[in-house]
Amino acid sequence: MKAFDCKMCGQCCKGEGGVFVESGEMLRIARFLRITPRDLERDYCDFRNGRMYIRTGEDGTCCFYRNGCGIHPVKPAPCRLWPFFPAMMKDRENWEVAKQNCPGVNASCTYEEFLLEGRAVLESEVP
Repeated sequence: MKAFDCKMCGQCCKGEGGVFVESGEMLRIARFLRITPRDLERDYCDFRNGRMYIRTGEDGTCCFYRNGCGIHPVKPAPCRLWPFFPAMMKDRENWEVAKQNCPGVNASCTYEEFLLEGRAVLESEVP
C-alpha cells in the first residue's frame, strides 16, 4: 500500500514564497520548456535570500501549475519530495494535517508506513 500517490491536484503548489531551485534543476526545467536558462530566470523565477525561487502568482500558486504541473517530469527537489519533508517525518500531527489536505496521501496508511516510504524516497534522492 502506497502512502503517497500524487493526484496533481495542485494543493501543494500553493504557498507564498515559491519553491527554491538549484542550478542543475534550472537547466533541466529550461531544457524541458525549450527555453534558455536566462529566459527561465527572467520569466519564471525570482532571486532572493541568495537563492532562486519559482515565481508564484498573486494567489500564491506556482506559475507552472495550470490544471496540473507544467514541469512535472522535471520538477525541483522540494516538489519531488512532497510530502516527505522533515517536518512531516518528525511530527505525526503535521502528517495528519497533510492527510486531510492532500488527496495524494493515503488516509488508510499508518504513520509508520508513511515513514517507511518516506525514508525510501529520501534515500533515492541522495546523489
